[in-house]
Amino acid sequence: MDQIHIKNLEVFAKHGVFPEENVLGQKFLISAVLYTSTREAGQTDDLTKSIHYGEVSHFIRRFLEEHTYQLLETAAEKLAEELLLTVERLERIRLELKKPWAPVGLPLETVSVEIERGWHTVYIALGSNMGDKKAYLDLGVEGLNKTRGCRVLAVSDYLLTEPYGVKDQDEFLNGALKLRTLLTPGELLNRLHQLEQEAKRERIIRWGPRTLDLDILLYDDWILDQEELHIPHIEMHKRDFVLEPLCQIAPYVRHPIYQRTALELLEALKEQK
Repeated sequence: MDQIHIKNLEVFAKHGVFPEENVLGQKFLISAVLYTSTREAGQTDDLTKSIHYGEVSHFIRRFLEEHTYQLLETAAEKLAEELLLTVERLERIRLELKKPWAPVGLPLETVSVEIERGWHTVYIALGSNMGDKKAYLDLGVEGLNKTRGCRVLAVSDYLLTEPYGVKDQDEFLNGALKLRTLLTPGELLNRLHQLEQEAKRERIIRWGPRTLDLDILLYDDWILDQEELHIPHIEMHKRDFVLEPLCQIAPYVRHPIYQRTALELLEALKEQK
């Protein structure tokens, strides 16, 4: 991806652990690498097709002057998030905050914190087989779309499907959505659990009835194997009620382990049956 660099922007702000730093303030140096596509701007000579680094520089200055944080880590995290939420065409940012006058009592040039943050593409499965099923699925979609750092890009039709695992229960309404998010996989999982709790979900029987079920299917092309979270979802290639709605919104998204598209996985599953 193309890059736009801002190097050592000087800002006088009031960040630091010591109270006097929050009152008197001090100089900070900020460097940023803005990841975007400059192709269209380069071909058209149109600034609106790129990122205006002058506006971004003023944004950084205003943000750091108007807020006070004890930690450089917090200032960097909040600034990166706000830039990603605000600046159009910004896909990713590498941000370094330097503190030339750090009060450590030793000679040094600077101390600094450098982070890299960006947007991720995630696919999530939705399911419900209790009460007003459509209302519960809509609750999940709307809840995600209202979550800071999350933007729902596409939602499949809701499909009526037979129960999986425990057969003696009502039919399910299933769907899938495409999400653009700044959240990490763990943060996103916690948010999904919060939304399930808001729908009064009770985890009593595995594969049993539930008001709302939200599962991360794919997160970029990541492969993650943790006790509470597996990406890609370990059962997605076996479930037509997951693959069918997924194919509506992303038939050619590729499973990072099997290296097959959602459509190929669905066709293979149908052949097996």
